[in-house]
Amino acid sequence: MPEIGEVARVVHFLRKHLVGKTIQRASAIDDEKVFEKSTGAQVAAALTGRKVISAGSQGKVFWIILDRAPHLVMHLMMTGWVEIRGEHTSYSSLYRDTDTVSQAWPPRFTKFSLTTSSNPPVEVAFTDQRRLARVRLVDCPANAIKQHSPLKENGPDPVSDTDLFTLPYFLSVCRKRKVALKTLLLNQKVISGIGNWVCDEVLFQSRLHPQQLCQSLTDHQIKSLFEVIRYVCQTAVDNLADYNKFPSDWLFKYRWGKGTAVKTLPNGEPLAWIEAGGRTTCYAPRLQVKTVDGIPQAEAVAGTQPVNKRKRKAEEEEEEPKPKAKRGRVAAVKGGAAPKPSTKGRGKAATKKKAEEGSSVDNPVSVDSKSDTPRRSDRLLGIH
Repeated sequence: MPEIGEVARVVHFLRKHLVGKTIQRASAIDDEKVFEKSTGAQVAAALTGRKVISAGSQGKVFWIILDRAPHLVMHLMMTGWVEIRGEHTSYSSLYRDTDTVSQAWPPRFTKFSLTTSSNPPVEVAFTDQRRLARVRLVDCPANAIKQHSPLKENGPDPVSDTDLFTLPYFLSVCRKRKVALKTLLLNQKVISGIGNWVCDEVLFQSRLHPQQLCQSLTDHQIKSLFEVIRYVCQTAVDNLADYNKFPSDWLFKYRWGKGTAVKTLPNGEPLAWIEAGGRTTCYAPRLQVKTVDGIPQAEAVAGTQPVNKRKRKAEEEEEEPKPKAKRGRVAAVKGGAAPKPSTKGRGKAATKKKAEEGSSVDNPVSVDSKSDTPRRSDRLLGIH
């Protein structure tokens, strides 16, 4: 999933190619999942003829400010992306280290696209293969964009909201909650922009166990964690999520890999995977040990809660969340299981039937009321 660094990359290219230009035409498909509280046609109409004033982001959410409201706010979710014709906008992991640029235009899975009136024109497309991304129009003054949903519900951005993401704020957050560190850091209402890989990197660099309760940290540990959050997020943003430019001592360089081979750091430190914060988590068990009053406690090197390999592979490939199980008769039919017959309101009839069945056992010589032929149970007993 695109996180703070990947979103910063998108905003970088929007500022480079789109800001200051007028949108000559725009088009969008009707997709009620992607377009929130608006339609594709409304988004296209809001963009057409408008000048792009600026672009910005807060964590995983980013926006385009136009010369007139409404403005466009977007979330890439799992597989959303912004492509610019003739430009390699992707971060390396998305294209598996290839330098290919989309030749077909508009690209596959385009949700909306636009063309500027400049010479040469700039062509931009918002794509999403799995229809998980979110696009909405926000009707408000440009300087009040963060005071409206979905931005107002989010916590501060460690890079752009340095006046809000402060050490006193983070100390207060850790002291008020009794949850695992990974759960805390993934909570977008607490900190915007931290996803699975950034969270694992932060905890690795801090030498903290992902399942350690945030409330149990010492003030020194919280201060160290705060500084590492700022460092990792800033580095990811500065390098526009190009992992080839990440420091060589980052866990990111060694956490990826499939199969049964034992993963280690270059110095031989083993890596392990556990469940934390509802996500598959990579960590170094000998380096990231749970502490009590800052004192490390013993833990098995291999980790204590192994993760299913299929689940880890699915998350590495950013598999979309499974839909909630449907209930009732429809779900049973679709799932192939036959629904159980309801007995509601059948009290007396069911009791009578049961009594009749009981009497046939007591008196096995019974004849069907509609036929003189003995029942099958009678034949089996040799009574006929």
